[in-house]
Amino acid sequence: MRDYELVAIINPELGEEGLSGIIEKVTQSISGRGGEVEEIKNWGRRKLAYPVNKFMEADYVLARFKLDPKPVKELEAEMSASGDVLRYLVVKLGD
Repeated sequence: MRDYELVAIINPELGEEGLSGIIEKVTQSISGRGGEVEEIKNWGRRKLAYPVNKFMEADYVLARFKLDPKPVKELEAEMSASGDVLRYLVVKLGD
């Protein structure tokens, strides 16, 4: 398994319950693919540099996890299909 980081920008209209639901969904998605979530941090609401889907601020979430390379593509596909995730980036850590 490899180490990855995921940063997601979440729709600010969801509120606290919706945000925790998205975080739980990401955690279950990683665990369901045989990975292990090491840490999830809610960075809170931040101002965006430019409008994204007409929003000027959004909630940021950072997740560090271990997962095999092949299921990462499935995770990315699930993130892009979600209407509540405005933007996301998955980065492989180390070599």
